[in-house]
Amino acid sequence: MADYKLLNNVNFPVDIKKLSNLELKILSNEVRQEMIETVSQTGGHLGAGLGVVELTVALHHIFNTPNDKIIWDVGHQTYPHKILTGRKNKIKTLRQGDGLSGFTKRAESEFDPFGAAHSSTSISAALGIATANKLSNKNDEVVAVIGDGAISAGMAYEAMNNAGDTKTKMIVILNDNNMSIAKPVGAMKSYLAKIFSGKIYFNLRETFKLIISSFSKRFSKKAGQAEDFLRSMVTGGTLFSSLGFYYIGPIDGHDLDVLLPILKNVRDSKHNGPILIHLKTQKGKGYKFAEKSDDKYHGVSKFNVQTGIQEKSKSNIPAYTKVFADTLVKHAEKDSKIVGITAAMPSGTGMDIFSKKFPDRMFDVGIAEQHAVTFAAGLATEGFKPYAAIYSTFLQRAYDQVVHDVAIQSLPVRFAIDRAGLVGADGPTHAGSFDITYLSTLPNFVVMAASDEAELVKMINTSVDINDRPSAFRYPRGVGIGIDMPDISEKLIIGKGRIIKEGKKVAILNFGTRLKECLIAEENLKKKGIDLTVVDARFAKPLDENLIWQLATNHEVIITIEEGSIGGFGSHVNFFLNEKKLLDENLKFRAMILPDKFIDHNKPEEMYKDAGLDAKSIELKVIESLNSKVLIKKIN
Repeated sequence: MADYKLLNNVNFPVDIKKLSNLELKILSNEVRQEMIETVSQTGGHLGAGLGVVELTVALHHIFNTPNDKIIWDVGHQTYPHKILTGRKNKIKTLRQGDGLSGFTKRAESEFDPFGAAHSSTSISAALGIATANKLSNKNDEVVAVIGDGAISAGMAYEAMNNAGDTKTKMIVILNDNNMSIAKPVGAMKSYLAKIFSGKIYFNLRETFKLIISSFSKRFSKKAGQAEDFLRSMVTGGTLFSSLGFYYIGPIDGHDLDVLLPILKNVRDSKHNGPILIHLKTQKGKGYKFAEKSDDKYHGVSKFNVQTGIQEKSKSNIPAYTKVFADTLVKHAEKDSKIVGITAAMPSGTGMDIFSKKFPDRMFDVGIAEQHAVTFAAGLATEGFKPYAAIYSTFLQRAYDQVVHDVAIQSLPVRFAIDRAGLVGADGPTHAGSFDITYLSTLPNFVVMAASDEAELVKMINTSVDINDRPSAFRYPRGVGIGIDMPDISEKLIIGKGRIIKEGKKVAILNFGTRLKECLIAEENLKKKGIDLTVVDARFAKPLDENLIWQLATNHEVIITIEEGSIGGFGSHVNFFLNEKKLLDENLKFRAMILPDKFIDHNKPEEMYKDAGLDAKSIELKVIESLNSKVLIKKIN
């Protein structure tokens, strides 16, 4: 750590409380510098954290954390929070194996009261904690920090509606770094916001209500409306006031001279109900390269602090995401019915490439996965071919819509499931562990997994012509294996796998990108005199039942391998074998899946080793299966 004037002696929030306003400004600058230096070495989310440095310092100065609870939405912005809450000396382990998580994590610190990584949950969680405080007769404060993007999701409004209705005491801070909800007008706006947060105004407001309550209901209602209208004209809080929140703002989230007294006033107020403070901040604040970037350096790889240049992949092999995007563009050039949909992840899913070519046929619906799926279903009813490109972990949020609005109606929505399997530094919150299970269980669904980038192209090609039911193809984060790409005319026969290697005794049915590890294991075992049959299953649903029957009747052992949880491909194969009584005799069956635990962030290859899905683990499973001679005896 650099030789900082103040940060070197600040380890916990209690140290922040001793500092003057001037010292807090110096501390903010030092935290910002430390964060830039850290992320330049670790990679991660930069812009969001840079935008809330002053807010983070102010919150820990004003509130009595960890007794008072601060709930950060998503967690992209929490690196400054981690630096100031006892994790400063570990900050350069961020997103590394056995290091700090890139998000809030309850097991990591008592200053993280609620774990996050998916958006729009903070207000709901804060309301739950605030309600628990009330039931327990505790007076601790509860603060939810949420961004302007996250607050656009339906869940946030559900929570605000509930909080306003129950008049629960809590504070919501809207970190508005992009979307202008109310246009600021400089110093006067900040001055008025400060006044409206003070004791005098709160008392005046209550006195005003007391006076008008003595008059008729008609007058009282009119006067109340006038007061709210007057305040909304000044502060822009009509929407939030309608939801039952006392609105303050917008104010400059980087001006500690304004921020500190407002937070103190709100903390000390006797207002009976939720309060929303609207901050205007700048994403990427304090680092010129982030400030000038279109995405404000939202997520970055390692970079040079002086130049802002990020490390680029040394591989010339295209990423799976780009393969998907480029292939979809080729099809869309020929088929005007193809449309693209994403939920606030255009660059992450490659849909930005599609958008540049077909701006009128690309729809970014924001952080609204539920809406994205049903929106796609609506398009499908009118003969369009919607491709909903959504990360596996985010599609979980729309499972009800997948079931009711798509599957039951057999609508031909195509799900491009990115980030399938383990994802590395983002850890378990972003891992695509469950989609095989939650999609394969649905009737009349086509579920595919690409073993390499060429197979992905063929699956996209195939999906274009699936017009009678929903379909999905999954693919991982990162680059392919570097093979020649097929033409967009090459398609798969639905429900048919392919034999890669033919051997004896043991057959491996692989579903997904573990195929490469299977082939490494096959080569190593061949040297030991064990010949394997290796199959690229391609489909979890419908299964290639003829191929599985053939393997079951010609091998001693069948091993399924997939980058997913229990209940997926292996479970379906096992069910088929049982139904056909193929396990009643001498056939052994083993399923290699993700273990029944959430695997912490690390390099993907280390995560798969931990999961027991690397080549060495496959070799050991084959040998163990062949040597297994367990006999089940009846108990007399």
